[in-house]
Amino acid sequence: ELGFKAVPEYRTPDGTRIDVAILRGEERLLAIELEASFKWFPQRVLYDVVKAHRAGFPELWVVTPFRASPGWVLKYAEELGISVRIMGEEKVLSELRTSLSSGT
Repeated sequence: ELGFKAVPEYRTPDGTRIDVAILRGEERLLAIELEASFKWFPQRVLYDVVKAHRAGFPELWVVTPFRASPGWVLKYAEELGISVRIMGEEKVLSELRTSLSSGT
């Protein structure tokens, strides 16, 4: 009803995939990545940032059960102009409702 579409396994122009993409028509609004690897967490988040940036998403949410920080990766994302949020799965639906209903 708000005009958004969630696309699972969204294929990017360069052939990678984003776990869930939120689109308004053809406009890319939000990339959501699900991460469960604690050992390689900073590297996975870096890869997610690069994929989202190359695909033209202005915002990336990383959903993970871990409270780990990806360190310098968040600063790098900021330099690229991508807003990154890391959150637990319990917050995703309420955050989506809030963000999408306010127009993202």
